[in-house]
This record gives sequence, structure tokens and C-alpha cells, in this order.
Amino acid sequence: MGFEATYADFSVDPPRLSNAEAGFHGGGFAGSHVALGADGAVTLDFEVQDPQDVPQATLTVTALVSKLGSSLGYAPMTVRLQGETLAQDLTVPGGGDLPHDNVLAVPGDLLKPGTNRLEIRSSPKAASMLWLYRVTLDPVRERGRSERARTAGAARDSVFAYRTELRPAHASSAPWQSAPRLLFHLDRGEQSLPAQLGWRGEDGAEATIGFASGMADFRGCYRAEDGTAYEYRGDLTDRWPFSDETEHLSAYPLHRFCTEEGWGGGWHRSHDLRLLVDDGGAPVEGVHWRDRRGNSGSAVLHTVHRDVEVTDVDASDEFDDGGEGADNLLAGERTKWLAWDDTARLDFTLARPAAVASYTLTSANDAPDRDPRDWRLHGSRDGRNWTPLDARTGETFAGRWESRQFTLRGRARAYRHYRLDILRNAGAGETQLAGVRFAEAPDGQSFTGYYQRHDEGPIGYRGTPAATEPSGPSADPGLAPELEAAAASLTETSRTLAALAERLRGR
Repeated sequence: MGFEATYADFSVDPPRLSNAEAGFHGGGFAGSHVALGADGAVTLDFEVQDPQDVPQATLTVTALVSKLGSSLGYAPMTVRLQGETLAQDLTVPGGGDLPHDNVLAVPGDLLKPGTNRLEIRSSPKAASMLWLYRVTLDPVRERGRSERARTAGAARDSVFAYRTELRPAHASSAPWQSAPRLLFHLDRGEQSLPAQLGWRGEDGAEATIGFASGMADFRGCYRAEDGTAYEYRGDLTDRWPFSDETEHLSAYPLHRFCTEEGWGGGWHRSHDLRLLVDDGGAPVEGVHWRDRRGNSGSAVLHTVHRDVEVTDVDASDEFDDGGEGADNLLAGERTKWLAWDDTARLDFTLARPAAVASYTLTSANDAPDRDPRDWRLHGSRDGRNWTPLDARTGETFAGRWESRQFTLRGRARAYRHYRLDILRNAGAGETQLAGVRFAEAPDGQSFTGYYQRHDEGPIGYRGTPAATEPSGPSADPGLAPELEAAAASLTETSRTLAALAERLRGR
């Protein structure tokens, strides 16, 4: 019925086409568009199956007229279908500023079965250039179908590399200097490319940039780790679909998150998020963005340590008769362990080997001079051979029932057994603690932030590390967008059929 989603996207070379073949005369690719000189033209040949099903079509030509110095420029366009004029010497508004969507009605009787030809031509009297960005054509009852298909197709090429330059802020006469490549990928499964992107590195450097409509270039600002501000710009050098090879393009890891959105008093599963930003500096610790649909989000990366289960604890001494045995350290209640000595040893056995990244000690209810002051932590795979992991001296607790977390330095290794050797306390003849917990770091970082859909209020947004995605046909990154586009098309087709049935019933 009718014709397929039909579009021409001139933001890339060669142009991205659907149900169309493009021809050019008197023009060529110019970075994010096709530039036509006087009497230059673009032709699109597209297929129609049954034009009787299309009483009218909607043609959208997104275009811009280049400036003539400080003036608006002059390059009116003529649009023809099958040689019949749809618009003659149409002036595109806003010359030299932003592209405009020029919407035209196409009479259904101009469409014919088989190949149809659309021509967009710049006037022979044009004094500046006519820039074409994209063209879409839809049956009038399926408005926006081709644009959704175009957006989904463009979003599949979601890994971007830019050649970048910097120059000092407020120094317009200073030359631009080459800067490291910018590589990024941001995808939360919504088939929408970013319009703006900002990030902060672990070294304190930060940047905010905005992209041209076709992602061909960006402009923005950059502040180095020493606080120096720069103008920042970049030109697209390559873009490609995401694949398992993407994470090997950067020295930093590609983040994969399972995400949740917070609204209605609870947390709800949302799209997975893939994130990679590499500007040649330190790894990023925070990213914010706005996409081309007006949705925006922010993500601050951090590490969440997860408690690991302890199945057994053995103490060098304990006041078991008074109910203050070592098992109380695992109870999670306001109980305590007490040893009748100013030094003590505690051996913990985990439910499974775990790479402990931090541990937490909780002071007991009374006698601050019984608090541990100096200690060492060891790990063991077999419970006999011990490896030093951490050493603390002169530690204090500010109050009773206070929990203090201690993070291990260096790369964590997995052990089944952990030993806490308390070498000195705060001066008493006894030693006590209310709790000991061990935590491991997940494989990757988590994030906390917000998400805000266009014309809606902000909601909570958080993510935890996701498992590596499987490779193979089932993991085709283009499959989901294609299925969503197909579903949208089927939905609109069903609406069209329902409207047709209603009209037939009315006859």
C-alpha cells in the first residue's frame, strides 16, 4: 500500500537514503549538507506501489540559504514532482542562521505506480548557496513516519570521533591549537542523538559542547584542570554503529548500566545506558546531555561497595558468658563483642571468595578507651597463609555506635578468609567492637543523576553496572531501532485502516 518511508539525509557523505536514489547537479557535499549553486539541483527517485491509497502526501524540505556577507543571502528554490511544479522560487526564511522545515502538500494524483522523480532546484538567479539538509515524504495520514525512520537510522551510527582544537578564551586573534581527539558514545535506547554534551574528568577538567544538526561539527568551551578556560571546537572525522569492538577504541572502559527511574514514590526499570567519553584526558566522573527530542539527563559516576556475607567469625578471646561473643559482630543490632585484653585477633570466613574493597568497624556502647587504635587486615585463601592488605595507626571514633569505613589501597584480590589483628586499643585492659562488615566493589561504576523528558519535570535516575552484552546476531545494535520503527509504522497503518473503515461504514 502507498509507499515506504522515504527520506534523504544529506548530513553524511554518501547521503543516508531510504526508498530513494539521489542525483546531484551543480552542487556537492559540504560537511553537514549539500550545497547547491545557482541552477544546481538534487533529484530523488522513489518508488510508489499504489498511489490510489495516497490522496495526498506531505513533503518536508529542510534547507538554509547561505549569507552574503552580512546580508541574508538569496537562493530561492523550486520544487517539482514528475515535472509538475509544487513550489516556484520559494524563499527559505532566516537566511544564514538556522535550517528551516519547508512543508509542502503533494497532490495524490501526481504520484504514479513505480518510479517517481522529485526535483529540488536552486534558482538560476541565486546569489548565494542553497543548503539542503534533509528531505522526507509521507502519506498525509502517516505524518512523521519517514522522519522517525530517518532518526532511527541516524542513531544507529552512534559512535563519534572528532578532530578538535582549542584557543584561549577571549583571545579571538589567537590561533587555534590542535587538541586530542574526542571519542564518545551515548545511548539509552531512545534512537535520538545528542544536541548538547558536557562532562567532567577525574582531574577536574570539564567541557560543554553543542552539535550541528548533522553532528558534522561542534562548538563549546573547555576548562583545563588548572582552571584555564578555552574555546573548544571539533570536526567529525568518523562515525559508526556501536559494536563489541567500540570499547577497544579507547584507553578507558565503556560503561554499561542497568538503569532505574524514580517517580511515583518508587524506582522503575528503564532503558540500559551505554556511555563512553574520551577527550584524551582523565577518565570522566560526570556527564550531562540533551538529545534532539529535548530530553536531558545527568549522570555522576561513583563506586558503590556491596556487603559480602560472613558465615563465621572466630576471636582470640570473647566474653561469651556475658552475651558479648564474637557472633555479635555479625548481628546488625546494638550488641557488641568484648575481649579481656588490650590486643585481639578476629578471623572471618566469607560465604564465597570476595575481593574486599572496603571494611567497616562500628564502635561499641561504652568505654571509649576500649576502642581499637592500631590494627592490620590480612587476607587468606586457605585460612593458613596470610597476605597483608591494610594497616591503620592512631585511629579514633568520635562517638558510640559510630561506623567508620576504611578503603583498601591498590587492586583488590579475592580471599575467602580475612583476619583483623588489633595491635593496640585506646588504653583500657579490654577491647570491644559492635560490628565488622566487609564490602566488595562491583565490576564497574554506578551512577546517580536525573532524567527529564521534554516538557516534563525531572525524575530520579540511577544505574548499576550491567553485564557485558552478548555478541552475535542476537546482539545486533540496529535490531531494536528497526523493530521500534516497524512497530510505529504498523500502529500508524492500523489507524489509517480504522479511519478508512469508518468512512466506508458512513457511505
